Amino acid sequence: MNGTIKKLTRDRAYGFIRAEDGVDYFFHESELHGGIVFDDIHEGERVVFEPQQGPKGPRAVDIRRAA
Repeated sequence: MNGTIKKLTRDRAYGFIRAEDGVDYFFHESELHGGIVFDDIHEGERVVFEPQQGPKGPRAVDIRRAA
């Protein structure tokens, strides 16, 4: 699924991705792949990810930069 980094919380290493379908997905830095480092991503950056349903709502896993 395609999305855009909506919000980052640097001190806690998590954020939210707004997907094309308008849903916000939570993510933790441990789900970044493809050479992405949490400190190098920015709000507004386009990404590709796999959506999942987490215990507290939608979450993004296997996050990579969009081509």
